[in-house]
Amino acid sequence: MRQPPSAPEARPGTAGTDRPGRIETRGIDVVPDAERHGSARELFAIWAAPNVSYLSFVVGATTILMGLGLAESIAVIVAGNLLWFITGFISISGPAAGTTGSVISRAMYGVLGNKVVIAITGWLISALYLALNWSAASVAGIGLAGQLGLPDSAALDAAVICAIAAATILIAIYGHATIVRLYTALTVVLTIVFLVVSALVVVRADWSYAPAEPLTGFSHVVVLAAAFTIVASTPLSYANSPDLARYLPRSTSGTAVTCWAAAGAIVPSIVLTSVGALAATALDMSDPQAALESIMPAWFAPVFVIAVVVNTMANNGMTAYSAGLCMQSIGVRLPRVPAVLVVGVIGTAMTLFAILVFDFLTAVNTMLELVVVITGPCMAVYATDVVLRRNRYDGVALHDQTRSGPFWYRGGANWAGALATVAGVLAATLCASSSSFVGPVSAAMDGLNLALPVGIIGSAVLYWILSRAFRTIPSTVN
Repeated sequence: MRQPPSAPEARPGTAGTDRPGRIETRGIDVVPDAERHGSARELFAIWAAPNVSYLSFVVGATTILMGLGLAESIAVIVAGNLLWFITGFISISGPAAGTTGSVISRAMYGVLGNKVVIAITGWLISALYLALNWSAASVAGIGLAGQLGLPDSAALDAAVICAIAAATILIAIYGHATIVRLYTALTVVLTIVFLVVSALVVVRADWSYAPAEPLTGFSHVVVLAAAFTIVASTPLSYANSPDLARYLPRSTSGTAVTCWAAAGAIVPSIVLTSVGALAATALDMSDPQAALESIMPAWFAPVFVIAVVVNTMANNGMTAYSAGLCMQSIGVRLPRVPAVLVVGVIGTAMTLFAILVFDFLTAVNTMLELVVVITGPCMAVYATDVVLRRNRYDGVALHDQTRSGPFWYRGGANWAGALATVAGVLAATLCASSSSFVGPVSAAMDGLNLALPVGIIGSAVLYWILSRAFRTIPSTVN
């Protein structure tokens, strides 16, 4: 019987090469047990550093600007951020398989079908999020440059954007161990800075705030759904969480992995997004940077801007890291480092457009409202597969891309995953609503955005049914 090819393993003597300050040489290949290290606890800092975020202030303020009251804004913020548990849950497949999420998803979509999915979620959407976060940092950096007396020009704006992007890509190039060590330190530093900002906001906030013209009736429901979608779009965008857990020992508790990863994101996200909502009760947050800087001591404003830039580097560092791995998983014959550079160039180009051509807040809201039509169904299918397979993934088998391999399925595609995802995306699109697009179902319901529940629940249920019908889950895991 023909034996499937083994996944690339470490060369003799390379155990322990995943070290801080050294460029990671491993790509999507399986991490041998001898190189597994660390504990689930380290995931807290990995996820906290990128979520001690200026963008959280922006999102929180948006919920107030949309017309919600303070109490319901905070309720929406808490509810939306609970979806980080999905991100934490799919992390457990990393230690189980010892490889990246973009390879593990071959189990859901098949060898060829996975290439299409990863090209969209791993390349395009990752590049969009790179641009979104770089845009936030660049707005802050450009403002600081103006305060320092530098002339306002498109050339200066472009230089700031490119400098931030280059520093971010450097983090992604050094890779996993550097991210783990660096983000632990950044979590502490960024938390101190953002807590100072939060304190300045809290003492000025109007805790009894209510909109001048309170929303009523069905229009109130429409705005609540839109705000929830904006908040929830961030946790649903991180399908790369297995990548950052794959070096953990195979025996690491799945519960610990889920909880530490989710907690690292949930705690700062809820706190800082709520602070953003509080800020909007007393400040004009239509220009978030100017509003926040107006309540700071003059000496602290540059510190805040630097923190915003550093946070963005942390957020985009992990995104670019995983996007480079995604390029390898779909067959692009590039080592990990050049793959990261390609993704970085694409994201930088998008950022230049967002800052120099498009309005920043419009770009943020439009993207966050629409991206869930894709990320929601994909995350739902992934999480459902982890449940169906009981997290039993064979990293070596997942690297077998031959026609006789276990993940070739029919014609190279797992039609259960493909149909469930496509149906979920289509259904979510019909139910989506944003400032630039309204699906026909949403239009018939006066703009109510149901893309999130329809996409997630629909895809999960359909994948469960089709997996049983097509018998794509081996009986050995049932």
